Amino acid sequence: MALLTPGPVSDQAWNGGAYQGLLRIRDSLHADISNIETKTPAEFEENFRQYGAAGYDLVIGHGFEFQDAAQRVAPEYPKTVYVTTSGDRTGPNLAGITFNFQDGAYLAGIVAGAMTRSGTLGVIGGTELPPVKSSFAAFAAGARSVHPTVKVLTSYIGNWDDVSAGKEQALAQINRGADIIFQNADAAGLGVFQAVKEGNGTYVFGANSDQNGIAPSVTLGSVVIDLPHAFLMIAREVHDGHFAPHPIVLGAREHVVILVLNPALADRIPPRIRAAVDSVEGRLERGTFTPPTS
Repeated sequence: MALLTPGPVSDQAWNGGAYQGLLRIRDSLHADISNIETKTPAEFEENFRQYGAAGYDLVIGHGFEFQDAAQRVAPEYPKTVYVTTSGDRTGPNLAGITFNFQDGAYLAGIVAGAMTRSGTLGVIGGTELPPVKSSFAAFAAGARSVHPTVKVLTSYIGNWDDVSAGKEQALAQINRGADIIFQNADAAGLGVFQAVKEGNGTYVFGANSDQNGIAPSVTLGSVVIDLPHAFLMIAREVHDGHFAPHPIVLGAREHVVILVLNPALADRIPPRIRAAVDSVEGRLERGTFTPPTS
């Protein structure tokens, strides 16, 4: 199996979680694995072809931006299964995985809306991709479900790896009154944690991986995608010859997207808010509630 990531696997977030999935496949299925960090669409296509020509069984392009390249290359290597995350394209040997990240983002919004003292929240993304925008909309909706007049500031860094820019965006939002920030910016998001640690009484939410340990004194929780579980499910089907390409949707109902509250700050979240989160989480798992995404 091969994995293409748009950033470094050391980001402790989106790419790091994917790499942990690659390692789980190696350990569980005794697979030969490879990982390449790619920067440009030309590299996406070049490496998809490289792995197809080498006879890899499964190649995952980790991100919405890999869809076009995968759709072009997949027909050339019909014996290789190509999968893109945050994508919905399908073909004879091509499938997309959509993560309902908005499920966990809505739950984080409930906590943020209940705990803000300033009435102003912030969201900071790497780039303005549709999955990121929809998760921020869900976060805002969750916050307004308990605090109807809350204000939400939105910023995009323009990339996923500039830690200094992430910190600057967070400091700017804090100066405008944001006392809780939800970031989804991969390595650049580490700068958001730095800014919040320097803030006075401000908090942050992690994204994609469990980031509660990065700044445990100011991190309320993390919206986690269990990428190792999701990747292993797909790899096992490919390994056993049972994989049939189709749009794959994974969220709270499949226990792939979850909100992990930081146990170090559990006593700061009022019991009534934890109860509200548990109630909505149950509805998400039963499929009786869908967070707004616009």
